[in-house]
Amino acid sequence: MIVVAGEALIDLVPQGAGALAALTPALGGGPYNTAVALGRLGSPAAFCSRVSRDAFGEALLDRLRETGVEVSSVQRGDEPTTLAVATVGTDGSAAYSFYVEGTADRLFTAPEGLPAGARAVSFGTCSLVLEPGASAYEELMRTASARGVFTALDPNIRPGLIPDADAYRSRFMRWLPSVSLLKVSAEDAEWLGGSPREWLAAGPAAVVVTKGGDGLTVFTRGGGEYAVPGERVEVVDTIGAGDTVNAALLHRLAARDALSDEGLDSLGAEGWEDLLGFAARAAAITCSRAGAEPPYAHELEPKDA
Repeated sequence: MIVVAGEALIDLVPQGAGALAALTPALGGGPYNTAVALGRLGSPAAFCSRVSRDAFGEALLDRLRETGVEVSSVQRGDEPTTLAVATVGTDGSAAYSFYVEGTADRLFTAPEGLPAGARAVSFGTCSLVLEPGASAYEELMRTASARGVFTALDPNIRPGLIPDADAYRSRFMRWLPSVSLLKVSAEDAEWLGGSPREWLAAGPAAVVVTKGGDGLTVFTRGGGEYAVPGERVEVVDTIGAGDTVNAALLHRLAARDALSDEGLDSLGAEGWEDLLGFAARAAAITCSRAGAEPPYAHELEPKDA
């Protein structure tokens, strides 16, 4: 089982141009999208979070259940669901503003352990920024890593939520000894101000850098560097594309029985190109439709055969 730990929220997506365009609610949150994508790809998955008891929270959990994602580790609260207002650019890229004060997900508390059978746990986005929940997720990350569970991190930087950039960058570096696989976008990498080789020296076995339509590159602690081009597609928007990459990488690693530092070390050029190519195809499908709608396994079969 692959566990995804982090926030679930509602994206308010504009249905036209201008500041006063009508907004349509969509189920979202980076970790949430990753969990849904894993379920659609057919990986046994569980979600670990704190979700409101309001109508949005019920809808979030309903979709996880419908996708086959285990929700027994989800905590509940009477506080409202976090809202993220999306702005979609002419190129389909998305930016966000957040309404997070007093919301349910930021009050997450560290559980005693992960669900039985957990082989990997994935972290990222707002959940590692907003206290007091951020410290609880950080505790879970360190505990899981210390117990030998494969740990993946996608910081998915949202600058508007980070009051002290330097403090966050220092904290990010302290996470890396507990991380097996780090995935960052090119924009994340620029904001963080480091380099894949610096991050590898701090702990991860591999760092994957996504570059939108220009594809993906992985850097390994053994000195390897492998890249694949992006899949050409008519982009509707990029909402959920990076989250789909997270899920696709974890799904494919599980299929290869490579959810370990040693497993990552054993992948050569052919293995990494297979993983990155699969992730690029999955993300392209997500970009071809509105909102965070990751692909199902059957949508990848023709090119994956």
